Parts: sequence; C-alpha cells; structure tokens
Amino acid sequence: MLRQTILFDFDGTLADTLEAIVEITNRLSGEFGYDTIRAEEIAKLRNLTSKQIIKTSPIPISKLPFLLQMIKMELKHEIDHLKPIAGMKDVLKTLKKQGFQIGILSSNSKENVRGFVEKHRWESLFDFIYSGATIFGKNKIIKNFLRKENLSPSDIIYIGDETRDIEAARKSNIKVIAVSWGFNSREVLAQRHPDVLVDSPEQLIEAIAQLQASVTGEAV
Repeated sequence: MLRQTILFDFDGTLADTLEAIVEITNRLSGEFGYDTIRAEEIAKLRNLTSKQIIKTSPIPISKLPFLLQMIKMELKHEIDHLKPIAGMKDVLKTLKKQGFQIGILSSNSKENVRGFVEKHRWESLFDFIYSGATIFGKNKIIKNFLRKENLSPSDIIYIGDETRDIEAARKSNIKVIAVSWGFNSREVLAQRHPDVLVDSPEQLIEAIAQLQASVTGEAV
C-alpha cells in the first residue's frame, strides 16, 4: 500500500499557540496603531476567514508582513511555555509506526517550530520541518515543497486549522483534513468543504486511512 506524506500545520494544529499570539498581538498594538483584542472578540474572529479578518482590520495591509514578523520574533520567547494539543503525540507515534512520512509545513519560522519540537522531544516523530513567510501564499510553500521533494499532489495529505489551509490545499490539488480545535471554528471550516473535518486528534487516524483509501482504491 502507498504510504503518503502527512503534512501538519503548526500553530493551532500541533501547538496551542492562540493565547500566546493574542497576548503578543495586544502587546504590539501601540506600536502598530490598533486596539487590543478583547476576550469576547476572539469568538467572533474564529468565525471569520483569514481574508475577512484582514479586510475588517484597521491595520494597513502594507504593515501586516512587519506585524507578522514581529509576532514570530516575540513567539520565540514563549516556546518553552507553549503546550502541544492534547493527544497529538500518541497520534503522531501511531502514524509513524504505520510507516508514514510526517512533516511540518508552516508559515511560522523554522526556528520557532524546531524549538517547540525539541522542547517536547518530538524530533524522532518528524522527518522534516518546512517553512515560508507568507500570509495567503501557503499554496506556494506547498508547491515548492512538492518540487523540492519530487512528490506529486496525490502523495500528500495536509492537516490544518484555518480556512487558508483549506484554500492552499485546494490550489495545490492535495487532500486536506481540517481540525476544529485550532483558530477557525468548526462552522467556518465546514463552509470551505475540506475533504474531512475532525474534532479530536484521535479522529485523524481514521480520516487519514479514509483519504489514503480514496487514492489507492483500497477498502479501509
């Protein structure tokens, strides 16, 4: 049976970074000229797509790359305090035993991701970490990865927690599993029609088996 490559997003999918990112974003509000995010506003933001958030944001789009870079730099100091999504380590170990190649593909910095992986002693669970600085161009990161590793879209299953992850996978012609425990809500993820939508890490095992069967034509 074909063993596919499983690509995981990092923020919100593997690591619980939302609280830290909100805190950093609020800390930078004075420098970038926007209001701090109140707790009650987070639920509203989770129901918006990435493009809708940026469209309604008071931050000029020309400043966004600088803000995101600052957030990544500040997040580096929070790595030791970030926690993995509960149950994810067991899922990764199971997928590894099943023979999958497992990697992280993120718009966060490789330094941050590697620091987290090393902190939690996950080095043996991942074959690679691939990153790229982009807001909406994650499909370009995916395509660059495919080209570099000489893989076809049918070799890949991507797992992410945001609508932009689904959109990037669609543009790259790869299968995508959306997870509801990250940034975007289940409702808004469902509206973007991922191949599978799961609500717990444990459900990933069956979801991946189903998608693999759809590619190989084998029964689960």
